[in-house]
Amino acid sequence: MLGVPWWVFIVIAMIFFSGYMAFRTMAAERKLEQTFIEREGKIYLERMEKEREEREKRKEQVSS
Repeated sequence: MLGVPWWVFIVIAMIFFSGYMAFRTMAAERKLEQTFIEREGKIYLERMEKEREEREKRKEQVSS
């Protein structure tokens, strides 16, 4: 084909395949990171809610 060795086509195909795999991995890591961020955020909000409830209980005890 046009005087180009066959292995050149294989190298070009592997470059495209490598790009596809890099893109796929990047998307999977982004999804995993988002899940981690959401989980950590939920833990943080739960802790803040507990602290708020404890402050309200202490405030009620002091005012009683």
